[in-house]
Formats: sequence, C-alpha cells, structure tokens
Amino acid sequence: MNVRELEPKKVFGFFDDISRIPRGSYNTKQISDFLADFAAGRELKYVQDELNNVIIYKNATEGYENAPVIILQGHMDMVCEKVDGCTKDMTKEGIDLAVDGDWLHAVDTTLGADNGIAVAIMLAILDSDDIKHPALECVFTVDEETGLEGAEGLDESLLKGRIMINLDSEDEGIFSVSCAGGITAEAEIPVTRTAAEEKAYMITIENLLGGHSGIEINKEHANANVVMGRVLDYLAQTSALNLVSAAGGSADNVICKKCEAVICTEAEDIIEKVGEMQKILSAEYHTSDPDISVSCVETTAEEMLTVESTGKVISYLLMAPNGVENFSMDIEGLVETSLNLGALNINEKAMTALYAIRSSVKTRQDYVCRKLDTVAKALGGSVDFRLYYPGWEYRPDSPIRDLCVKVYKDQYGREPEIVALHAGLECGFFAGKLGDDFDAISIGPDMPGVHTPDEKVSISSTQRLWKHICGILEEAKNL
Repeated sequence: MNVRELEPKKVFGFFDDISRIPRGSYNTKQISDFLADFAAGRELKYVQDELNNVIIYKNATEGYENAPVIILQGHMDMVCEKVDGCTKDMTKEGIDLAVDGDWLHAVDTTLGADNGIAVAIMLAILDSDDIKHPALECVFTVDEETGLEGAEGLDESLLKGRIMINLDSEDEGIFSVSCAGGITAEAEIPVTRTAAEEKAYMITIENLLGGHSGIEINKEHANANVVMGRVLDYLAQTSALNLVSAAGGSADNVICKKCEAVICTEAEDIIEKVGEMQKILSAEYHTSDPDISVSCVETTAEEMLTVESTGKVISYLLMAPNGVENFSMDIEGLVETSLNLGALNINEKAMTALYAIRSSVKTRQDYVCRKLDTVAKALGGSVDFRLYYPGWEYRPDSPIRDLCVKVYKDQYGREPEIVALHAGLECGFFAGKLGDDFDAISIGPDMPGVHTPDEKVSISSTQRLWKHICGILEEAKNL
C-alpha cells in the first residue's frame, strides 16, 4: 500500500516527504532547509537558527486570538541503524517505507518515526485551514538523539508560549509529565601495541534485542559490550591472550546488540571455551535475549595489545557499572538512575567507552559519574563528561495535562496513564529556559522498537493521536 494513501493523508504524506531526506543527528541541514522552505512557501513566519533548529509560527484562528500561545515541539533528527548486510548509506539516502497491516516500518533500517511523526503532524497542522487553534509556535529541534543539543542551544526569546505539547512519546494513552536528566560520558583507557605473534581469533556476540536505553533499560537486555568483557575474562582465566581490537555499538543511548573482538593466543581450545560461554549465556538470558549468539572463528592480525593493556581493558569492562543503578523509592517501577555502555572501541592508542547516564536525582547521577571516573583513573585512564541536560520536574497543577486528559476521556471513554519517564526529553531544557510558569505534557503514538531496525509505528494509533491533538487545540480556547 502506498504510504501517501493512509489517513490522515497530510500526516502520512509529510512523513513520506521527510523520509526521503537523510536526517541522522549532525546531518540535519537538508531537513532543516526543507522545513524553512515549507514555511516560506506558505508565507508563514519562521526562524532557522545557526544550529538548524526551525520555529514556524501560525496565527490563531478566528475566536482564539485571546487564548494562550501553544508550543508544539518535536525533533527532526533520527537514530540511523540498519541490519547487517544493508548497503544503504543513511548519510546520503532516505529510508524505504513499507506497510504491514497496521504497522508502518522501514526496510532494513530504523524508521525515524522517532521523531518524524511529530514533524509530520506539525506540518499537517500548519498546512491545514480547517483546524481551530490558538496561536502556534511549532518548534523543530536538531540533534536530540545525541544529547538534546538543539533544545539546549535554542534562543528562548523567540518563544512567547509557556504551554507546550511535546510529541516525542512512544506509547498511546501514556502521558509523560516529567523526565530524567542525563549526561554523556566517554571513558578512555590508554593502550600500547606490539607485533602479533600467536593465532588470531574473532569473537562475535550478536542477535541481542538491544533497545532504547531510557525506555528499555529496566528489561535487563544483554549489552553486547559488557558481555564481551565477561567472555574475554572467562577465556583469560585459563588461557594467556592479547586483545587486538574490540568494537560494538555506535550511539550512547542504544543498548548494544553486537560486539566483535579479535584476540591472539597460543591456546588450542579457544573455540571450545567460547562454546562453553554460549551455553552459559543462553541459560542466563533465555528470557531477555533468547537468541543470544557467541561465536568464534580464526582470523589474522598484525598487531596486538600488550599483556598489560589487555588486562586493563578486560578489568575495565568487568568493573565499570552498567544498567539500572537505582529504582525510584516514590514511583513504583520507575528507573531512577541508570547508565548504558552504548559504544565501545579500541583504536591505536586507547580503548573508548561511550555512555548515556540518566537520573531523576542529580546527586545520584553525580555518584554514578564519580564511580566511572574512579574506575578509569585506577586503570590509568580518564572520563570526559559532556552534553548535560536537565530533568523536567512534575508539576502538581498543570492545565495542559488536565485538558489533554479531558479530551482523551471524551474521545475514548477511558483514563490515560500519567507517568514519569526515565528517558530524557527536551522538555527539561524548555522548562529551564521558559521559567516557573512553563507547563507541558508529552504524548505520542504506539511506536515499538525505536533506535533499532525493528522500529515501527501503528497507523491506527497515529490516526487517534491526530484526532486527540486536533481536539486539544480546539478546546485550548478555554485554557
């Protein structure tokens, strides 16, 4: 089925348009220009800043001139992941859309509905002349997936609104009303190399489920980078070995699904030992990652890490924290503090480990950072902390939350679920910039598998979200 035939046609038509444009994080100039051209072509006031953020303004419809300004907000960048063997260059090519029943997905890549659906919905509202609404400020930010950098750098003086609907949630009927803050950490352990002398073997850990480190960290999916450390330690307990390389993952906020490492060793039973770990890990992860695979094949190598450097890397992977650190004492089931080793690499001079650290309690976030720093320093390394973003605190009195709940109940006859989110949302930066009277909510359609090639979005859920947003805007006259 042609995506452009799906209802509402404006929403899915614009989603098809933006899906043809490469828009990974840090590759947003083309999609930013598309949004600016959209606004110019419809004679809508807009601002495109030096970061490529775009704000498009639309005047209130008749009768809504005195209603408060509403900010609609989402990010234009997407996580670019693909299945093994996919040859698409996502820095230069758009994605290929496909429909399977009620689901829209991409062929062999991430879909980018996170957060392309928000972009498409805002464009559809801006392009329509039959939707009643207050004055709108539609904010399209960049580089959310790499640390909310667009929201951090946005000039808040460009916004008059103090009421915001963020469209970056991924479960219909679950309204987010606060979120964790976070920081990116990159640990570095110096290594030295020498000429390779023994046989070389490549160890591969793959077929893990992975997922979004903010939304799915509580599921305890195996992290291939962390598991690799365990496998290497298991081998090193009985066999002398030298690491050659290790590489897994590409983004701090994605639970790593695959890691490859090359080792050199004189041991003749390495393949059998790896087979033993396959049995151990299959038993341990039979629920969270039932298809986990640990394999080993012979390869070649010209250089290898020294024994000392190999020991440091393995020790680091064993000692460094990863996963859920604390659950909230106040909200049942909410992850309070976590970290994710999203990307691991060994280059000529160092091992690097890239983390997304999240917490709704700043002091506990600081404590996790301290632990990472201590482990790295004990091994002669260091940690660079960057891209801090603040949390978004729960507001007991929230007119926009009350309105969203009312419209949802009127339309569907049931109460939505109100939640605090462990994942980071741009609402935190907007809350800090726009002051104490900032009032926001985050909503979205059913969208499983984000940040992986399994990402998909429900067509019927998107239709209901569209109806819900239009209803909210129509009733916002009374805010």
